[in-house]
Amino acid sequence: MDNYYAVIMAGGGGTRLWPLSRKDRPKQFLKIIGDRSMFQIAIDRLTEIFAIDHILVVTVASQVEGLHQEYPSLPRENFILEPMPKGTAAVVGLGAAYLLEKDPDAVMAVLTADHIIENVDLFHLLLRNAYAYALKGHLVTLGIEPTFAATGYGYIHSGEKLKSGCGLQVKQFVEKPDLDTAKKYLESKEYFWNSGMFIWQAESIMREFGKQMPALDETINEIRSHLRKGDAEPFIPEIWQTIQPQTIDYGIMEHAEDVVVLPAKGLGWSDVGSWDSLFDILPTDEDGNISGSGNMISIDSANTLCWSEIDGKLIALVGIEDLVIIDSGNALLICKKGQTQKVKEVVSRIKDQGMDTYL
Repeated sequence: MDNYYAVIMAGGGGTRLWPLSRKDRPKQFLKIIGDRSMFQIAIDRLTEIFAIDHILVVTVASQVEGLHQEYPSLPRENFILEPMPKGTAAVVGLGAAYLLEKDPDAVMAVLTADHIIENVDLFHLLLRNAYAYALKGHLVTLGIEPTFAATGYGYIHSGEKLKSGCGLQVKQFVEKPDLDTAKKYLESKEYFWNSGMFIWQAESIMREFGKQMPALDETINEIRSHLRKGDAEPFIPEIWQTIQPQTIDYGIMEHAEDVVVLPAKGLGWSDVGSWDSLFDILPTDEDGNISGSGNMISIDSANTLCWSEIDGKLIALVGIEDLVIIDSGNALLICKKGQTQKVKEVVSRIKDQGMDTYL
């Protein structure tokens, strides 16, 4: 698998984990589990499959130094700069451009820096199986078995089993449904959660850009021409501004014809997309409370997440339930459990009111 590369998307701000996640320390820098950051854990679990020089990271300039300090053995030249956020389709295109100039036969696994994966052995098996399917020209994704009627995830409608291996044909990608639709998906046993992890030949995804996103395809090919000439650095920011933001799901996957999903039952996956998601990841006491850090005393309280960045700070809960309490720096978040997706709206309001010191 000498032509197998991992492309890690690590430029996001993680606004739904505010106030712990900030501009100068976004989600991938956080130590949610143990003493390793999410970025460090993401790289750790890849090194059995990919040589360290086959792991590329697409991020923004302001995060490169911090991420490199997190993983010094990752070559500095393997950090690819995204001049500004333009959606995951552009990130995938940029990664494909760099890889094709490095290795025309490259197979790329598009992954993220902020997922939790508990069953790493299964993850490795899936990556190996996905590589085999990608060599045949398929676009491959990993599908998570739904455990409840989630409205915060996209879904994958699976079809017939392929003749070889465990892959299933994909009928349709469906974006975040309403609750009634999500319940139907769950009952049908035909749908997976969209993990946002994809494996394909770099050349295969570029062909899809040519078919479905010709404007982006033209831009990426222009970048490739500058990479070939060795003068890309001053030109990419100007070229990048012309891109219309779009996700890889909407831009490509919803209308791609040759897509395979590998069921990832038992992967222990979470995208840590909100504070609510930590209730499925972190250990709780007998009343369902979580102490993310520091000390906690609970009296007649249940299903509450507490997190403080102040070492040794005691948090006492009395007679409350179903809350998320995050004490971080100059900001305190108190939110009803089940409403934490709205934290993103808090961040937007902070921006609108020019309160940048809290971002």
